[in-house]
Amino acid sequence: MRKILGTLIITIALLVSGASTSLAASSTYTVQKGDTLYKIAKIHKVSVSTLKSWNHLKSNNIKPKQKLKVSSKATTAKKKTPSRSTEDNVVKEIIVNASAFTASCNGCSGVTSTGINLKRNPGVKVIAVDPKVIPLGTKVYVEGYGYAVAGDTGSAIKGNKIDVFFPTKSEAYKWGRKSVKIKILD
Repeated sequence: MRKILGTLIITIALLVSGASTSLAASSTYTVQKGDTLYKIAKIHKVSVSTLKSWNHLKSNNIKPKQKLKVSSKATTAKKKTPSRSTEDNVVKEIIVNASAFTASCNGCSGVTSTGINLKRNPGVKVIAVDPKVIPLGTKVYVEGYGYAVAGDTGSAIKGNKIDVFFPTKSEAYKWGRKSVKIKILD
């Protein structure tokens, strides 16, 4: 439970604050006990899929003392903080069918599949995705919603469908269901 709570606190702090300083002083990282790819990706401002690609990982399983490449050599010294503007490095744009979800429904735990507690952190911007289309941990910009992280999955979220998180049912109902453009960011 402490491991999950620690990961959650770090993840939320990075998501909410938009941390501007890079912790990636070198291009490698030694995995510590309790680390997850998602946590490491957030710390080093890369997507989980990028980490997996750089390290030739086929799954999300990592082990303590494992060395991971956490930045490309070309950007190690000049890592740019995401500008959240027209200068974003857009990897791909897709049109998706977007509906809304909330953590306050009957039977909802309020904790995403990546461990984000939405009830305790109602201001966080999270979308539920099909990980085959948008990998978990990916930064995105959703038209009409803003910057968010792909931090959850859902049984009905398949293909080009997403759910956007709202802290209240009234906000979720106001969003409804619509077709929107989503930018997948690097």
